[in-house]
Amino acid sequence: FANAGIFLEKYVERARHVEVQIFGDGAGRVIALGERDCSLQRRNQKVIEETPAPNLPEPVRQAMLDAARRLGDGVAYRSAGTVEFIYDPQGEAFYFLEVNTRLQVEHGVTEEVTGVDLVEWMVRLAAGELPPLDALQPSPRGHSIQARLYAEDPGRNFQPSAGLLTQAAFPADVRCDTWVEPGVEVPPFYDPMLAKIVVRGADRAAALRALEAALARTTVAGIETNLAYLRQVVADGVFRRGEQTTRYLNDFRYHASTIDVLAAGTQTTVQDYPGRVGYWDIGVPPSGPMDDLAFRLGNRLLGNDASAAGLELTVTGPTLRFNCDALICLTGATLRADLDGTQVPWWQPVSVPAGATLRLGAVDGHGARAYLCVRGGVQVPEYLGSRSTFTLGQFGGHGGRPLRVGDVLHLVGDVREPAGAPLDPALVPAYGDRWELRVIYGPHGAPDFFTDADVATFFASEWAVHYNSSRTGIRLIGPRPEWARADGGEAGLHPSNLHDNAYAIGTVDFTGDMPVILGPDGPSLGGFVCPATIVAADRWKSGQLRPGDRVRFVPVDQATANRLEADQDRAVASLRPSPPRAVAV
Repeated sequence: FANAGIFLEKYVERARHVEVQIFGDGAGRVIALGERDCSLQRRNQKVIEETPAPNLPEPVRQAMLDAARRLGDGVAYRSAGTVEFIYDPQGEAFYFLEVNTRLQVEHGVTEEVTGVDLVEWMVRLAAGELPPLDALQPSPRGHSIQARLYAEDPGRNFQPSAGLLTQAAFPADVRCDTWVEPGVEVPPFYDPMLAKIVVRGADRAAALRALEAALARTTVAGIETNLAYLRQVVADGVFRRGEQTTRYLNDFRYHASTIDVLAAGTQTTVQDYPGRVGYWDIGVPPSGPMDDLAFRLGNRLLGNDASAAGLELTVTGPTLRFNCDALICLTGATLRADLDGTQVPWWQPVSVPAGATLRLGAVDGHGARAYLCVRGGVQVPEYLGSRSTFTLGQFGGHGGRPLRVGDVLHLVGDVREPAGAPLDPALVPAYGDRWELRVIYGPHGAPDFFTDADVATFFASEWAVHYNSSRTGIRLIGPRPEWARADGGEAGLHPSNLHDNAYAIGTVDFTGDMPVILGPDGPSLGGFVCPATIVAADRWKSGQLRPGDRVRFVPVDQATANRLEADQDRAVASLRPSPPRAVAV
């Protein structure tokens, strides 16, 4: 061997890890199938491998291949194996490290440039069916790179990550060796590798472009992975120039565009507007922000797209550490909030520096739900066209559930934009403990279901919000109706009744003698009697009702409901108050 001996990497200042793939027939014939650069390592674990090794002088390459062949010849090596070397670019010298007498994880890049199926060769050799190796010697063509996708959090010193994969999608036009798919539970007990993404190009520049595109089209959600880390490494100038060493990743600075959940709050969920529309007829509710007005205003103040996902905070908020610069806006019911000890204003954009911690306490005043919108939005996968969480269905949002301590939320990226102006005070909704909800009367009223007296009582009464209320529905306490019918008949069970008994969000339905305002996570059918539906412009109020609040229902006609909605939409779009209009009753 050239400069034969065993040297530790620490004695070579800019060491590279280069290995040679060999294959032997056990009868004294060994061939070399090219070398691989495996220098990109973290804690001695390989992260990215490629072949041929970049910036390797041709005489050194040929000497490495010859040394590996001679080593295999000397022991009559049989099957696939890898001879590993430490290469010193400054002295153009290489030193023997070890032999791995097995198939390496990175063998795929060699297969991509040689056209060889190493596993097939191993099986055929064992079966005595492999042709002579002299007839099989390939000529490598092109360049191949492999990136290893691990279940680990690079933002937390690469701690292992375990849990349910809610999304796992890989590009179909590249080689991807994986065992995962959506719905797989990743355990904490084994090697964290989830997939190997392998690309090939005519040369290294083409392979780099292919790898960047493949990583951009790879999506994994539910647990933390090193996907964003891989994207940043591949984009870094050192790797693009092929100047990586075994110590390179030790000093590589990963920029995490994430938020760490240090405390989860009562029920903090990811929501978007308008939610999961189009599936109501098959029983899938829209979900989305319960107070859509506050949520929409928050996104509008940040200049976000209307569909950008944010957080809904119920009664008590979370504690969040920002790992990147961000621009946020708090809206809805006022919670006690501070950013590293400084009180945070509501209804206006606020700049958050990387490393800052936002602490959100309990509601301070009236209302039940607050919203945290972030410039660019919270990045979670779409499910049925929406990022909203539906906890009962266990899908959407972050893992189909409320946030937990230890969760990591991904953002679109660092935002260093200056904070904009606060919301016009005239547009800030008023929250109290007594509410008027404007409704459209029907579809189930007098005389078919209620008596005239029942209807009069319904609109004249002040209803109290029951403690057992949620996103599914707001229960109300009040006078018991007498009913105009002895029973409900077949109600929604008969096909002829299905259309008439389909609900709308904000419908007031009587489940027995108790009225319930149907929430965004509620049922679409059930045969309950529905005397009124809250108009779209007032539906946000149901998201701010809390136990003990008092509610009155005010009937309006359809034309008025339409005008109210149009005025509200204009106000959100322009951030200017709409002129007052007369309301027809």
